Amino acid sequence: MSPTTALLTDHYELTMLQAALKSGTAHRRSVFELFPRRLPEGRRYGVVAGVGRALDALERFRFDAADLAVLADVVDEPTLAWLADFRFTGDVWGYAEGEAYFPYSPLLVVEASFAEAVLLETLFLSIYNHDSAIASAASRMTLVAGDRPCIEMGSRRTHEEAAVACARAAYIAGFATSSNLAARSRYGVPTAGTSAHSFTLLHDSEEEAFRAQVASLGTGTTLLVDTYDVAEAVRVGVEVAGTGLGAVRLDSGDLGVLAHEVRAELDALGATGTRILVTSDLDEFAIAGLAAAPVDGYGVGTQLVTGSGHPTCGFVYKLVAREDDAGTMVAVAKRSKDKISIGGRKYALRRRDAAGTAEAEVIGIGEAPVDDGDDRSLLVPLVEGGRVVGREPLDAARARHSAALAELPVAVQQMSRGEAVIPTLHVGG
Repeated sequence: MSPTTALLTDHYELTMLQAALKSGTAHRRSVFELFPRRLPEGRRYGVVAGVGRALDALERFRFDAADLAVLADVVDEPTLAWLADFRFTGDVWGYAEGEAYFPYSPLLVVEASFAEAVLLETLFLSIYNHDSAIASAASRMTLVAGDRPCIEMGSRRTHEEAAVACARAAYIAGFATSSNLAARSRYGVPTAGTSAHSFTLLHDSEEEAFRAQVASLGTGTTLLVDTYDVAEAVRVGVEVAGTGLGAVRLDSGDLGVLAHEVRAELDALGATGTRILVTSDLDEFAIAGLAAAPVDGYGVGTQLVTGSGHPTCGFVYKLVAREDDAGTMVAVAKRSKDKISIGGRKYALRRRDAAGTAEAEVIGIGEAPVDDGDDRSLLVPLVEGGRVVGREPLDAARARHSAALAELPVAVQQMSRGEAVIPTLHVGG
């Protein structure tokens, strides 16, 4: 990985900076906000992820000699000199990682000079749009899976660095483990895995393969039983490992039908505690369809790392307030058709009833909405004076996600297409 993140941006961020420096407006105090205008079509809620990664990236947002050399024919000398001394000195508030979000939720509020804040647009959007898309898909999967664990195993279906971020986001949204070892190393995500079909095919017989795996990994291992004949493989697996065989995995065919057949065979062989894990292009709908099958866990790959049909959240990063020549902060907003933003700095709370069930996302314009005593404030400090203050353990985000979903109305559990499970209300301004 590069030692800096400064070039993970778009060309026009630098040309805007150059023009603002030349006009004398670069120093103006500004407020940028990162938010969604809508949820992905048919979704009832979204999940915030990427906060920790964004904070890490911000700390490494520096222009070193190599970066400046790349930019030598992109911007002029005064701009290069400004970039050489760049350090973010502003403040950032945002929704904490794992939180649920809705249309127009102000997921990030960045207050700094225009020059400092505008440079972060692409960096923040790329991290938040990707990670939140994965977490939102993962949340739907774990929601319908219930107590049955989900395993993230999509590394081979996406870019190698995206795979690490996917594993992290999926863990926040309730996945139990990942196959990705870089995610284990960088973020402490628990990992799991046993063998693929190639291991069985390496050996002269399925029995030899099973014996080799059990000898190495113990009887609690998971045997892949669909390389040849499933029923025969289950019989051989129990014969090799005994009735204490940990699990068998099904990766093809009609998983619901096979799961019933394999469960009956395992029970007849005395392996009543052997679990059945299923894989093979699962998404939230396939998982929901297997709810009545005797399945004990799900391995999810392609559909997870592609956001289950929605690989981005459509977040935008817009200037909503800036200082005028008199030093007064004024609201500004984009008014073009279908891409409206709302001017003024935002505050947010989740309105809840006396039982703690969420009723609305309330966005205050220019001032914080009034808490009636049951509500929950959503914006937390992430960066103060350029110093990161909002970093937290990944398990804290995981716990927050679980709590955030628990307070949403029961309709959130529906996988059918629908509108946001709670409305967004704007007040003040």
